[in-house]
Amino acid sequence: MPAPAHRRPRPVRCAARPAGRAAGRLQLAHNRRRLSASVFDLVTTTFRYHTIPVTPFAQNCSIVWCDATKQAAVIDPGGDLPRIEAAVQQLGVDLKQIWLTHAHIDHAGGTAELSARLSLPIIGPHPGDQFWIDGIAEQGRMFGFPQVAGFTPTRWLQDGDTVQVGDCVLAVRHCPGHTPGHVVFHSPEAQRAFVGDVLFAGSIGRTDFPGGNHAQLIASIRERLWPMGDDTVFIPGHGPESTFGEERRHNPFVRGG
Repeated sequence: MPAPAHRRPRPVRCAARPAGRAAGRLQLAHNRRRLSASVFDLVTTTFRYHTIPVTPFAQNCSIVWCDATKQAAVIDPGGDLPRIEAAVQQLGVDLKQIWLTHAHIDHAGGTAELSARLSLPIIGPHPGDQFWIDGIAEQGRMFGFPQVAGFTPTRWLQDGDTVQVGDCVLAVRHCPGHTPGHVVFHSPEAQRAFVGDVLFAGSIGRTDFPGGNHAQLIASIRERLWPMGDDTVFIPGHGPESTFGEERRHNPFVRGG
């Protein structure tokens, strides 16, 4: 959920923050181990992705596709739809679905319009985010998102479900804490996870919004993300990529767990 519109948004506005010198050391460390977001470094799988920061809150919207079939899905189209559609055209893929990690405005604000314009099914999030969807038009008015409409997911997601684009199948994990209905999309084959606002490089999602729960968030990270493996690269909702191993060892909010 964004900061009030009259404040200058920060790149990771949904993250908790370490304080003092620890924050400076942590940022330097993450700058050194920052990972490439190239769509071409997944040489052993047909799964590909391309991430585009959208909205004034620099939300990481990802286009994911199967390289064999060129069928694609877009994860969290929060806004800036012309940029998203231009990227789809540039990549030469066929957009078939919308996948949502959760229903905060910067992640879901463009969903209704994109779905209506291109006749795309809306997959996710978990039903726990129904109240956020119900209030999405009001979220849009509060934070300066023009003409945001409500929507009804074509398919709600549950823990243990799968989603598929072309020949690529991703696992769904329900990871509440930032929002009650937050889900994560995981490709074991490609060792990539799209985690929304559950985890960031050096931080974790905020839990002071309605429905947030700090204990649930920590449990989601430790019990559902860490088992995906230290080498798994995750794409957060804001800011740079990292790996679960790096965060388990160095993130001050969850390290050692």
